[in-house]
Amino acid sequence: MSDHIVTSYDNELRDLAVRITQMGGMCEKSLTDAIMALKKQDTELALTVIDEDEAIDELERAAEEHAVQMIARRQPMANDLREIVAAVKIAADLERIGDLAKNIAKRVMALQDQVQPARIIHGIDHISDIALQQLKDVLDAYTSRDTEKAGIVWHRDSALDAVYTSIFRELLTYMMEDPRNITLCTHLLFAAKNIERIGDHATNIAENIHFLVTGETLTGERPKDDASSLAVATEVAK
Repeated sequence: MSDHIVTSYDNELRDLAVRITQMGGMCEKSLTDAIMALKKQDTELALTVIDEDEAIDELERAAEEHAVQMIARRQPMANDLREIVAAVKIAADLERIGDLAKNIAKRVMALQDQVQPARIIHGIDHISDIALQQLKDVLDAYTSRDTEKAGIVWHRDSALDAVYTSIFRELLTYMMEDPRNITLCTHLLFAAKNIERIGDHATNIAENIHFLVTGETLTGERPKDDASSLAVATEVAK
């Protein structure tokens, strides 16, 4: 293979990684803005998050198309194939994170003019901080190909689950104490669940980073600590 072809191939791999990094930055901003909109009941900011999700979707489609073309043209082997496959999987998780941020923003629109108890917002703050840190750390791990940092993200997912379970129980208590709280708490519950799911996707990305770098899958059960059940909340809300 000539030097020119090798250089062109390396550039294509680098361009694919850049697309994933761009998606990650956009997802981080969308999540940050969605959470800020939720806490401040900022409907204008929420609408911006909703509108900007299409750009994340477009980047995901472009990354997948680019990856398919590379596989067809280059017929990559070993490390290069892992690079391409991991990029496609990570792009899919980032696209879902963008969707979840959009879902949080939609809850803001539904919660207009409703008073949110300070204790509940404190819980949302806590779970949001963890999810944002998970996302930031796993994106850093992808950029640096740092399996140690990816492993930390993977193991830390249970902490986010535990906070979600605590929020779930508190919101359930509010709903049982006063039926007038049901609408507010249901929206906040789904917002919290969306944030918890973002942590799951960050964990997926951590697993793909480990595979990308080592060629091996992470072994053992994924750490989980979610004792809640949305079915219970749905039943209470009837």
